[in-house]
Amino acid sequence: MQEDGSSETGKTAKIALTAALVLVAAGAGWGAGWLYSGSGANVSSGDRKAIETVVRDYLLENPEVIPEAMDALQRKENAKQLAGISDEVHAPFPGAVLGNPNGSVTLVEFSDFACGYCRKSVADIEALIASNSDLRIVIRELPILSEQSVQAARMALAAAEQGKYLQFHKAMFAAGQPGPKTIETAARRAGLDMGKARATANSPRVQQELDTNLAIARQLGFNGTPSWVAGDQLIAGAVGSDELAEAIKDIRGG
Repeated sequence: MQEDGSSETGKTAKIALTAALVLVAAGAGWGAGWLYSGSGANVSSGDRKAIETVVRDYLLENPEVIPEAMDALQRKENAKQLAGISDEVHAPFPGAVLGNPNGSVTLVEFSDFACGYCRKSVADIEALIASNSDLRIVIRELPILSEQSVQAARMALAAAEQGKYLQFHKAMFAAGQPGPKTIETAARRAGLDMGKARATANSPRVQQELDTNLAIARQLGFNGTPSWVAGDQLIAGAVGSDELAEAIKDIRGG
């Protein structure tokens, strides 16, 4: 896994191919769908050519359906990836929540304190929280860039247990790259009980949370940070507040 500064489409070629087949069935009618479903395996080459011509002409005359179909297909693929783990994805480590902890709209962020793009996203998150009083942001610590980011993530979860996750989250990103001194400084600025925090940071439950987050990220196909889950959308990269705001609107609409 790596730091990710742009929105990744992932399996682009596969999506494009499958989308084309969807368009064949939906746009060109039953004939094309039948042809590409396998039922038309015995169709003559002449008929196949005619059907393919119909499909091509339809797509050329209606190119706007291509992004629509690809978006629908992506959402369907996302739903498959989320199936069975959606509740787990949206259930935070106790206290590891920004915004309204009782909000009706949930955005999930997979984050790493060593990730420069995650640091840039802090301002986007603050803007979204300021303009959405019902927004709950679940932070899933995904320290994949360095051993020091692992230590920072452990301390963040310890802060969450003390009800001071927001304070540590902001202080740690403001401190720069995680290291023994910056982690200690951020923890003290957050007002943590350092004895309890160190014990929690090294506890099995914190290790279990980090292991779970990594497993979830892999299942969802995330290979960098920040990554986001917004309803049935899986979003990779530092996409900015505008795209995240649109995703939040989609959650409400859904």
